[in-house]
Amino acid sequence: MIQVVILLLLQQAEKVSAAWSVTFEDADVCALRGSSVEFRCSYRYPDKESVRETAWHRGMIQNGVLKRVRLSDLPSYDGRFEYRGDHAHNCSLVLRDLQENDTGHYFFWFDTDMFGRRSKTSVSLSVTGLEARVRPDRVRLGDSVTLDCRTKCQIGNITWFRDGRPVAEPTFQAQTTDTGNYSCAFEGVTTSQSDPVALDVWYPPLNVSVEVKRSGPLLVGSNVTLTCRGSGSPAAITYTWWYSSDVSNSSTELQVGSGQVLSISSVELTHSGTYICQAQNRAGESRSAELLLAVEETVHPLIVLGIGIKVIILLVLPPILIWVWKRRSCSDAKNEENTSNDYENVIFG
Repeated sequence: MIQVVILLLLQQAEKVSAAWSVTFEDADVCALRGSSVEFRCSYRYPDKESVRETAWHRGMIQNGVLKRVRLSDLPSYDGRFEYRGDHAHNCSLVLRDLQENDTGHYFFWFDTDMFGRRSKTSVSLSVTGLEARVRPDRVRLGDSVTLDCRTKCQIGNITWFRDGRPVAEPTFQAQTTDTGNYSCAFEGVTTSQSDPVALDVWYPPLNVSVEVKRSGPLLVGSNVTLTCRGSGSPAAITYTWWYSSDVSNSSTELQVGSGQVLSISSVELTHSGTYICQAQNRAGESRSAELLLAVEETVHPLIVLGIGIKVIILLVLPPILIWVWKRRSCSDAKNEENTSNDYENVIFG
């Protein structure tokens, strides 16, 4: 008889339990930091009851004890949650702008005319971010690069962006144009991108050239400045200058300076020759094309004065000689005329 009573009580308890229930569509939810999530939920109660109030709680450890605290009582959830259920059977909840500290357990509670019920089980929420990585850590021109996106959630395909623009493939051979900031996201959820990670492609200095600065012709005693320019990643840290007096034989090169700028004051004829700049960074080194400097000998001022006098003489003397010759011719003609008149006076006077 006692066994029958116990069986009847258990059956009645099962009926009561079935009449009062909370069911979560997905009790284990994983979501991205910054995104929104919906807890789909339904609840049941006896037909004779009427729901007066509903609420969602979060399980929190306080003084070593698990307590359920209403979301409305937690300032960190202010304006970030929305109850989309009703006072019938829908108890769905939306959480927005998820942060990693939102990770935890969430419970539903409802109150009727006679009883208040809370869910025995909970929704377990795990909030995670996306972590973008570039392998290897240091990339040189031509290296194989792999983009790696890490996350605890696997909710779709990963897409990549460089400086906000889509990247075709997560594996590629590094080129100079691949330098930039990379971030990953799940396809279709581009608003929840990872923090950017920088890719800096190292390459030796490119387009190394020498810029010449001087005033007028390169004469003995004048000054000249050579500047080495080029682009590399990272920037060049060493500049070396090489000089050769024999244009046809590079084996005669001599190191004549270091630094980006080579200044030669009071040049001499021995400075004539070819100059090459070598720029070097951590990725390698490159050389400029040969620059030929031809130093001209200075002309002495007295020689210049002598040449000037000769030029003046050549320009001025011919007109003077012509003028003197004309004057002399006129004078001779007059003398001849005067002499003829005298003879006439003597004969016929």
